Amino acid sequence: MVSEKDAIEIINYASKIGVKVYLDGGWGVDALLKRQTRPHNDIDLFIEETNRESFIKVLSSKGFYGVIETYTTNDHTVWKDNLDRIIDLHIFRYSNNEIIFEGNGYPIDTFSGIGTIGDIEVGCINAEYQVSFHVGYEIRDKDIHDVKLLCETFSIPIPEQYKSKI
Repeated sequence: MVSEKDAIEIINYASKIGVKVYLDGGWGVDALLKRQTRPHNDIDLFIEETNRESFIKVLSSKGFYGVIETYTTNDHTVWKDNLDRIIDLHIFRYSNNEIIFEGNGYPIDTFSGIGTIGDIEVGCINAEYQVSFHVGYEIRDKDIHDVKLLCETFSIPIPEQYKSKI
């Protein structure tokens, strides 16, 4: 599990070496909501490709090690430590006014969200994109929870896939 204290610690690993992170997933949602609304198994971080080596070096120095998952790619790796804290690390690059992740292009404003965890401000995938990224796969209870709160808080229409569940 990744607690609020853990999330702040991990984000600070990046900020101390000048690496900007953008949150996605459950902590990204809760940062946008400015409060923790549920427990988190991991923390999803996006960092720019130019910072990959320096950030991974810091993670390794803090006791994190790479874990191979079925979805592991060169741009999507998983890091875990002996406290069972998991970092889902996404590597992106900028190209032609787009964010490129795993060969797909996303609008530059995808990372325009600003949230808070504890007393620190963090960059996030914005609320509209968070909702859109929760569509197109088998919905879990935590997805319903996250989408409901995002739609209510930010006046976003509920996606069709969720209408019968919210």
